[in-house]
Amino acid sequence: MMMSSFWSIWITVLTIVVIAGCFILLRLVSKNTTGVEEGKSMGHAFDGIEELNNPLPKWWSYMFYLTIVISVIYLALYPGLGNYKGLLGWSSSNQSIGTENGIKADSAAAIELAVKEGRWVQYDQEVKQADEKFGPIFAAYLATPLEELVKDEDALKVGGRLFLQNCAQCHGSDARGSTGFPNLTDNAWLYGGDLATIKTTLMNGRHGMMPPKGGLPIDDSELEGLAEYVVKLSGREHDAALAAQGQGSFMKGCFACHGMDGTGNKFMGAPNLTDSAWLYGGSRGVIVESIKNGRSGVMPAWKDVLGEEKVHVITAYIYSLSNK
Repeated sequence: MMMSSFWSIWITVLTIVVIAGCFILLRLVSKNTTGVEEGKSMGHAFDGIEELNNPLPKWWSYMFYLTIVISVIYLALYPGLGNYKGLLGWSSSNQSIGTENGIKADSAAAIELAVKEGRWVQYDQEVKQADEKFGPIFAAYLATPLEELVKDEDALKVGGRLFLQNCAQCHGSDARGSTGFPNLTDNAWLYGGDLATIKTTLMNGRHGMMPPKGGLPIDDSELEGLAEYVVKLSGREHDAALAAQGQGSFMKGCFACHGMDGTGNKFMGAPNLTDSAWLYGGSRGVIVESIKNGRSGVMPAWKDVLGEEKVHVITAYIYSLSNK
């Protein structure tokens, strides 16, 4: 981007003044202007320490001179002094900016528009080069059935790297998830863990919704018993009498999503309450909180972000995590 003549001159003059000032200052402090012979006392002493008139270390002075020389050579070879392009004719890769019409512009308005549209020429070129290099590879992966792709070690390595770049922020680098984010290494799948379903989940995303109290006429006084019944369903030690009370609350309508036996509904994404996999935690207190306030989770769609080619490879990788 070309700058105005004023700013070009301003930067050039300021840079030259600073370099020249450093040289002059170094020359001044290198001379003995104290009137005291070098190595002799300056007549100052404090706490037993006497000040001597010692010159600057030669190695330090020579290094400073060398730095000044290098800076002059650098500014002569490369752009840096206003609009001067340097003896090598080198220019920054971002000096030319393209709009949607392919027009190169240097004005501030064109730059602002280009940034807003994400149309940096260098970025476009890098994306194009990456597509030319890796596009055929991902196209070949997409043409390979997932059942075969999960056996391709190279494809799984690529899928693993894509997972780390795009999925690890939520599911963790080891894919074991965290509170509110599913563990992808076990077999507790909310919507199903087969290849086709995993790919559908990645492509289109998911939106899970547990309304407060399931949207049912459940009083707060029933929450403790209902939580105890859920604990019973998961096969843990429980208060039988309290769980029996909670079963009545469960039959008010919780079974519509979680099933009569509590094994869940993968079509709706309703969790299985009989296993040991808890998305938000399985303590009695957390269960009560989940029932009382509900839960809402969103898995974003990746089809427009990564494209089907990369989603296809990530699907194979995720499937391999729980199917060794």
